[in-house]
Amino acid sequence: MELLHAPWRIDYIRAPKSPPSDHSLFTRIAQSNDDAANFIVCRERTCYAVLNTFPYNGGHLMVVPYKQTAELSDLTDEELCDLMKLVRRSVEVLRRVMKPDGFNIGMNLGKVAGAGIVEHLHMHVVPRWNGDTNFMPVIADTRVLPEALADVAARLRAAFAA
Repeated sequence: MELLHAPWRIDYIRAPKSPPSDHSLFTRIAQSNDDAANFIVCRERTCYAVLNTFPYNGGHLMVVPYKQTAELSDLTDEELCDLMKLVRRSVEVLRRVMKPDGFNIGMNLGKVAGAGIVEHLHMHVVPRWNGDTNFMPVIADTRVLPEALADVAARLRAAFAA
């Protein structure tokens, strides 16, 4: 049997975990002033775009409203429109910077639908390339990301700012 090593994961495993809070992870990230450490690549008036630290693929972004809610009906029309506009802009930036062949875009509402952060809805924008599904995720339940998150975040942040 081949062994795969992911030594960078130990920092996450050993890191102190935040105590339970009324504020979601996304609210805490939004309130932080360290966008680089949190992989925030763009801030808009009612929402922001952040790299997923547990991505399906390189460049996997999440577009998150500042308002913490689990329900689409709790967003105003303006917030909902801003969310979709930032999703569209994210696709444009990812297309320009990473040159994917396509995208998966979606939202998981509720735990049974796969939401990892149930209390704070968000849209996933996942760039896809022909042939990006290989034996690693299928056989080894492992994804290989060819570029570090900090490097992807820096390239995307510069493109959003342009």
